[in-house]
Amino acid sequence: MTTRTPLAIIPLLAIWAAGAAEAQITKNPIPEPIVKRGLAVEVKDLIRLPDTRELRPSDQDVAPAAWARVSYVRDLPDGRRFANDSRGLLYWIDANNQPHVYADVGAAFPNSTYKRLESGFVGFVFHPEFATNGLFYTVHCETGAGNPKTPDFIPIGYGLKDVTYHNVITEWHATNPAANTFTGTRREILREAHVVENLTHPMGAVEFNPTAKPGDADYGLLYTSGSDHGFSNGGGPNASNPAQTQRLDSIIGAILRFDPRSPSVTHGQKGLGDYTISMANKFAADGNPNTLGEIYAYGFRNAHRLSWDTDGTMFASDIGMDNIEEVNIVRNGENYGWMKREGYFENGRVRGGKLNELYPLPEEILSGKVKDGFTYPVLVYDHDEGRSVTDGFAYHGRIAALKGKFVFGDIQSGRVFASDLAAMKKADDGIPQTVAPIEEVQLYIRDASGKRVDVSFRDLIEKAMGKAPPRADLHISHSRDGELFLTSRQDGMIRVLVPDDGGSATARALR
Repeated sequence: MTTRTPLAIIPLLAIWAAGAAEAQITKNPIPEPIVKRGLAVEVKDLIRLPDTRELRPSDQDVAPAAWARVSYVRDLPDGRRFANDSRGLLYWIDANNQPHVYADVGAAFPNSTYKRLESGFVGFVFHPEFATNGLFYTVHCETGAGNPKTPDFIPIGYGLKDVTYHNVITEWHATNPAANTFTGTRREILREAHVVENLTHPMGAVEFNPTAKPGDADYGLLYTSGSDHGFSNGGGPNASNPAQTQRLDSIIGAILRFDPRSPSVTHGQKGLGDYTISMANKFAADGNPNTLGEIYAYGFRNAHRLSWDTDGTMFASDIGMDNIEEVNIVRNGENYGWMKREGYFENGRVRGGKLNELYPLPEEILSGKVKDGFTYPVLVYDHDEGRSVTDGFAYHGRIAALKGKFVFGDIQSGRVFASDLAAMKKADDGIPQTVAPIEEVQLYIRDASGKRVDVSFRDLIEKAMGKAPPRADLHISHSRDGELFLTSRQDGMIRVLVPDDGGSATARALR
C-alpha cells in the first residue's frame, strides 16, 4: 500500500464533521504509531575517530562527554574515505580504517565557535571533479563579536551591531588532489549572519547533485541546506514573524543553488558572496530584481540534510518545531511553507498564536481540491516518535531488505526508519494529506557466538561511552557504493549497516 488515509486524517475529519475545523490540535497530532514490521539490519563498528574532548576547550559547556562529533562520512571515486569531527578536523581514513588528519579546519579559522553541537566545522563536500581540480567545500561557524569580517548577508531588518554569529562557506584548492594531507589555498565564497542569541540552525550542508553529469544544467552547482538561522527560536523584534521565512529577498529558510566559481572567472552574475548565480534557478530567471537568484526553494525551518535518488529526485530532511518532522521532495522555485505550515498542518503563528500551536488545514486544502501555493511533505512523524529528523538516503545497495527504500532516522532518539521510495514519490501528488507509511528498522549485532542480539542505536553509544548518552545525535551517511554509515556526535564511532549474507558482502561494506 503506497498511500494511506494519512496518519492523523481520520481523527481530524471527525473534528471537521463536528463543525470544529478551527479547533487547535492539543493532543497527539499523528496518533498512528511508527512500528517495527520485521525489517531488521545488522550494524557493525567500523572505526572510532580520536578523542577530541580537550582539543577545543571552549566547547566544554555543551556535551563535554562527547568523544568526537562526527556528522559526515564521504567517499571519493578513487576509493578514499573522509569524515569530519565538528571540533575542526577533516580526516582521511586509510584502507586499514585508521584515521589521519587531512586538514585542520579549526586551526585555519581562529574565530570559530564550538559551544553548540551544531557549531564548529559543520559540513564538507568534494567537487565532482576533485581528482583534477582539487576543489572541496566546507561550512564552519564563527563568533560575531569582535569578528573582523563583514557578512555578505545580514537578515532583513537587522544591522551589523545585531550580528551574533557567522556561517562561512569556504572553497579549498588542494595543490595535489591525490595527496593524503591537504596543502593548498582557500577562498571564502559566502559569509552570512545570525542575529539570535544561540547559534541555532546554522547552514549545515553543502552538496552537489551526484546524479548530474557534465553538460547537465545542474552539474557543478553547489547546494546549501535551508535554515531559518534560529529565527523560530526567537532572537529579537519580529524574529518569529512568518514573513522571515517567506521572503524572496532573503536567504532565511531557503535552499540555495549556485555555481561556486567566482564571477571573475565565469563572467556571470554575482550572488551575495563570491560565487555565480545559476540562471537555471527560477528566481534568477524571473526578471524580478527583488528576488535573490541563488534561491532554489524556500519555506524551510531547518532542511539540514539533502540527498538525491538515482533518478534525480531531491530530498530534504526538515526539522520541525514542537510537533512535526518531515521529509520533502524538493523542486526548483517551490515554497515549503514554514512558518505558515508544519507538516500538513497550519502553524498557529499565522493567526497570531505561537509557533508550537497546530491547526488543521481546511478540508478543501487538505484534500487538494484547493491549492494554497505550498508544497507539502511526503513523510511526516510527530514528537511522540522522535524530536528531529536526520539524514535520509534512497537505498540501492546490497542489503536486500532495504532495497527500494528511503532510509532515515531521528537525531535525538537514534531510531532508524524506512519508507518505500515508490510510495514517497506517489505521495508527491499535490494533495497535502497524502503521505507514505513509515516503519522502524530494528538494528542488531552478532555476539561472539554469532547469535543475533537486537539493539538500539543508543545502546551502542552507551556501550562505547560507558554511560547513557543525553541524546543519540544520529547522522546517516553513504558510501560510494550506496551502503549506509551511522554516526553520532557523542561517541565518535562510525558504524555501517551490513548485509546478512554470511560475511562476504560484510567484508566489502567494511571497506
